[in-house]
Amino acid sequence: MITGYCTNGDAVALSAAEPPASLRPDVVWVDLVEPSKAEDLMMEELLGISIPTRDDLKDIEPSSRLYTENDTVFMTVSLVYRSDTEIPGLTDVGFILSGGRLVTIRYAEPRAFGLFKAGMHRIPGGCRNGAVLLIRLLETIADRTAEILEQAVDKIDDLSIEVFGDKAAARRRPPHLLEARLRDVAGHHRLVAKTRDSLASLSRLLTFVYTVPVVQEDKDSRELCRSISRDIQSLSEHAAFISGNITFLLDASLGLINVEQNAIIKIFSIASVVLLPPTLVASIYGMNFRVMPELEWQLGYPWALAAMVISAVIPFFFFRWKGWL
Repeated sequence: MITGYCTNGDAVALSAAEPPASLRPDVVWVDLVEPSKAEDLMMEELLGISIPTRDDLKDIEPSSRLYTENDTVFMTVSLVYRSDTEIPGLTDVGFILSGGRLVTIRYAEPRAFGLFKAGMHRIPGGCRNGAVLLIRLLETIADRTAEILEQAVDKIDDLSIEVFGDKAAARRRPPHLLEARLRDVAGHHRLVAKTRDSLASLSRLLTFVYTVPVVQEDKDSRELCRSISRDIQSLSEHAAFISGNITFLLDASLGLINVEQNAIIKIFSIASVVLLPPTLVASIYGMNFRVMPELEWQLGYPWALAAMVISAVIPFFFFRWKGWL
């Protein structure tokens, strides 16, 4: 699907089935979403540039992600998408500045693009050219990334309260609750890790964009680019802090699981020790020797029962006195 956006923010649909002879002069942004081969060829003919394929966008070499060719600037950045699901991911998005227009190529739907489209009409000074749109779009992406981190912090705080609740809640904790929370911790770690990768990619992109001549010529775009770079740096540090908290939460959860398992083993161990003396008494009087005077006692049976009870009670209260129970 291909959509063109004019300087006033209006959208124009472009179709490979009915290709236009040329683009309208007021179209400053062309957004390609999962373009087909025919749509790629149409845009290459209309714009006079080469459109990167999905495989080209996945290239990890910096020289293949950020470069200039015949006054056309090619850039690729990794963005977080599906952040509200259990399996967030990274998608590679291509940006092209050519002839005063911005061209984007993407094979996913990061929410930042929808937010940017909804607010295009409110851009100060209007959508003058592709460079302005690029900087404003990167600003929206940075804001959306900050929102993802804020949501992650809220979820991690709720998870921390659930894991480290009051003692009464801990005693009523359902079985396998901590094991389930470990999966939640892993999900949050995955999201923050993807976000940190995206922030690193955005940082490299902004450093490159700042050197582009069309951005250097516009004072407002240049200053906004520097401001976004500072925001990305702050977000990277915040993401590192969140990652540290997640690591602590993971280690603490594993520690609590070990404590609970040790408590269960301790109960069985104490029960074995408490029941060992009565078992010894019962074993002695369960022997079938011919000469056992106690077997002839009238009170032998009650005495044996009392001996077993006393031999069990004494270790029990001893453990209570030591604080082991």
